[in-house]
Amino acid sequence: MRGSLGEKIGEGASADIHAWAPGQVLKLFKPGVPEWFARHEARMTRAAFAAGAPEVIDQVIVASRFGIVLQRLDGPTLQQLLQTSAITLEQAGAILASLYVSVHKTPPPPDVPSLRRWIDFSAQAARDILPHHIATSVLTLIDRLPPENALCHADLHPSNVIMTPDGPRIIDWRCALRASGVFDIARAHVSTSELLPDTADPERPRLFNATLQSEYARLSGLPPPALTEAMQPYLPILRAFLLLQRRKLTPAQQNQLIQRVEASLRSEG
Repeated sequence: MRGSLGEKIGEGASADIHAWAPGQVLKLFKPGVPEWFARHEARMTRAAFAAGAPEVIDQVIVASRFGIVLQRLDGPTLQQLLQTSAITLEQAGAILASLYVSVHKTPPPPDVPSLRRWIDFSAQAARDILPHHIATSVLTLIDRLPPENALCHADLHPSNVIMTPDGPRIIDWRCALRASGVFDIARAHVSTSELLPDTADPERPRLFNATLQSEYARLSGLPPPALTEAMQPYLPILRAFLLLQRRKLTPAQQNQLIQRVEASLRSEG
């Protein structure tokens, strides 16, 4: 069914979400977003359908902008439920942990790039963000780690989970990759411990992170001390990864991440 551009119902950093057809939405990428980037997200979302991604129905061009027609998922995000106190931090952490386990048990499709390939490709186009010597050291560290073949979302947080009547569904798969499942847990750890606004209450993300890790360890059968140990070599990789995502970071946050990457690489060496 061919749809038409309807009302704007959401907005992200790279795209606007519009109504399109019954049961469908259009993720319309903003001017300036490279078409290859948008097409990559379409491929990753299609590849991750078995892990809870929305169905990719079509790809269209509207007013010279690339768009992905997706299955419409109705319901609040996990973040919205947290903000209204409809659920607790502990409940949200447990929901996210179960989603991580589900994603990591899904065999990664051939289209999904490896962690090494993702870092290598992104670093070549972002030497203004991540110095070449750091990128080279991060790739060397990845090469020393055991090969892993789990599907990772690489950006799974409460705003990327829609609580539909049929259960939670995961959106925004543009950073999906193959790595150890521990990579995803380390990603959540760095985000909730190192990228907080100065005005944030550190206790809330600390409680959320502790619940997430504890529940993930229980569901995956990995003892919590073993999970903590397994995360350590991924922390410098994660900090480099976050820089290469071109996230909206303050200069202080960016400098802090670079300094921590360098310090942790020295300790790993």
